[in-house]
Amino acid sequence: MANPSIVSVESASGKFQQTVRVGKHVFLADEPESFGGDDTGPSPYDLLLAALGACTSMTMKMYADRKGIPLEGVHIELEHSRDHVADCATCNNDDNRIDVIDRSITLHGDLTEEQRQKLMEIAGKCPVHRTLENRIDIHEILVGA
Repeated sequence: MANPSIVSVESASGKFQQTVRVGKHVFLADEPESFGGDDTGPSPYDLLLAALGACTSMTMKMYADRKGIPLEGVHIELEHSRDHVADCATCNNDDNRIDVIDRSITLHGDLTEEQRQKLMEIAGKCPVHRTLENRIDIHEILVGA
């Protein structure tokens, strides 16, 4: 069996379509028609947002279960955009662009305000959230054919 921690992506049919393999799971990624794709699967940014949303919900649920908080469910909507700032001291790109993710979280269950606030604090501690807020170094290796 393939290493379940390795994600494999391979060109498929169409202009942008990709076959994505993650362990035993196989699905398509693509760009929407408005960007020239065939819209046969989620876009790369959709997948990024899905990773953050899934990790956030899982982390909140795990914490609630551990602490006996009556969390019945979590609904998260995410959106990616870019802000362009005239003078960005922390930007790591030449055009002063900051990527922004808006994450709207709805908590279901008979929760106190204190429990809701604690769960929102926990949302910011999910591993994918922390990864996205860290500096990320991507190492590339060209493998011969």
